[in-house]
Amino acid sequence: MSSISLRCAILALAMASTSALAADHEVKMLNQGKDGMMTFEPAFLSVAPGDTVTFLPTDMAHNTRSVFSPTNGATWNSGMGEKVTITLNQEGIYLYQCDPHLPLGMIGVIQVGEATNFETAKKHAEGMNDRIAVNKERLQQYLDLVK
Repeated sequence: MSSISLRCAILALAMASTSALAADHEVKMLNQGKDGMMTFEPAFLSVAPGDTVTFLPTDMAHNTRSVFSPTNGATWNSGMGEKVTITLNQEGIYLYQCDPHLPLGMIGVIQVGEATNFETAKKHAEGMNDRIAVNKERLQQYLDLVK
């Protein structure tokens, strides 16, 4: 085998093994969960770059929309009751919400790899709290889980 063929084979194997290591995480959109009413479960995720997150419309009348992402990070906006899968390649903190239930504190946090934009995410979260009437503590509790 020539050295070029060997390098190509090694590169192909490395690329295949990287995608095989990516994980898919599921988040349920719930009327009632372990954190109370109107919640994502789990509402905090720590994932690796390249992992996917699938939002499952377990209960009806929910959506998921990213409201804060790292620079060049993925954004999403599902329809009501729509399953959506997002691949998260950019490291940092992502904040998302259920639009009709934001006043009830239906929000979530995803940490992808290193929390490179944590300070900016916390400032954005402070502004979100003005629109949350019930369960205001949730967003801070989820941000407290960031490492």
